[in-house]
Amino acid sequence: MRQRTTRLIGAAGSLALAGTLVACGSSSSDTDAPLSNAAGTSDAKHPEWSKYTFTIGDNGGDGSQELARLTGVFDKAPYHVKFARFTYGPPLVQAAASGDIDLGSVGDVPPITGAAKEYGFKVVAVNRSLTPDQAVENIIVPKGSKLRTAADLKGKKIAVPQGSSAHGLALNALKSVGLTPEDVKLVFLDPAAGATAFNTGKVDAWSIWNPQSAIAVKNGARVLVKGLPPIDQTSSYYVASDTSLKDKTKRAALTDVLKRLSREFAWAVRNPDKYAQALSKEQGIPLDDAKASLAAYSNRVTPVEQSDIELEQKLADAFLAAGQITKKVDIKPITDNLLPAGYDSSKLKVTS
Repeated sequence: MRQRTTRLIGAAGSLALAGTLVACGSSSSDTDAPLSNAAGTSDAKHPEWSKYTFTIGDNGGDGSQELARLTGVFDKAPYHVKFARFTYGPPLVQAAASGDIDLGSVGDVPPITGAAKEYGFKVVAVNRSLTPDQAVENIIVPKGSKLRTAADLKGKKIAVPQGSSAHGLALNALKSVGLTPEDVKLVFLDPAAGATAFNTGKVDAWSIWNPQSAIAVKNGARVLVKGLPPIDQTSSYYVASDTSLKDKTKRAALTDVLKRLSREFAWAVRNPDKYAQALSKEQGIPLDDAKASLAAYSNRVTPVEQSDIELEQKLADAFLAAGQITKKVDIKPITDNLLPAGYDSSKLKVTS
């Protein structure tokens, strides 16, 4: 089936860019698409799914929409699919809670800040880094900065996207050296505004993910704190709307959506040059910059495990203790696995 693109109007103010990829169960003429004949579940047809249109939240240009076009993974899906672009995680979680999107991937903090506001969503799967020894986000300082350790951040201005995984990194980095948010000046800025503040010297440090971190370092910035355990996670989480999960038939179809997404990313990991091209196109960055940050996007999709719940609970408790949220968040009740036990997208057989 030939792809068609349209526009999607999402929740007011939440979408930085919105585009859609429409797919359905008609016959395909895209014979070169490597995953056009790959089913997310069994080979059985599901005509009852044809009434559904699923909106997938694309967090900052993760390559999902362009990869879907390249691989054809949704070409013969018995439902329609749309993609909606978000600049970072908290608005995506809010959109899932309100039912404006059905599924999307975010960092470790947005589910916590979302649950603190009683949003109607669940954590349904995990994106685990295939390169867990490489940080996907960092606290960086400008070229020539005299700051050398996290302790040197005392009294300094740190740009951070509020409620994001980078917010969690900043909080835990401060805690690791005995500092609190009151000991610094957290300047809450979205990624674009953070880049401007960092590049013009209006802040002393910036807690941010790749590719922004990698690009800044390439241009002379220095990593002050790496986003690695024990102060940071290298995993991210899929969230889904409660309204999609509560309907048995729609839930089954959404599971198929997630499996197809995991399959396209498994293909991307095996085709890094094309993956970098997809990221470059979606993010509007040079190909070399996309290649430099590729490790941050190389993941395997699995169910949520008890260890993930424990890590998220520890982070949620830290946010509450630091006064960054005002309500205690229990992680287990907002977890609802869509994938079967033992599922691991890195073990999928995909054509190259």
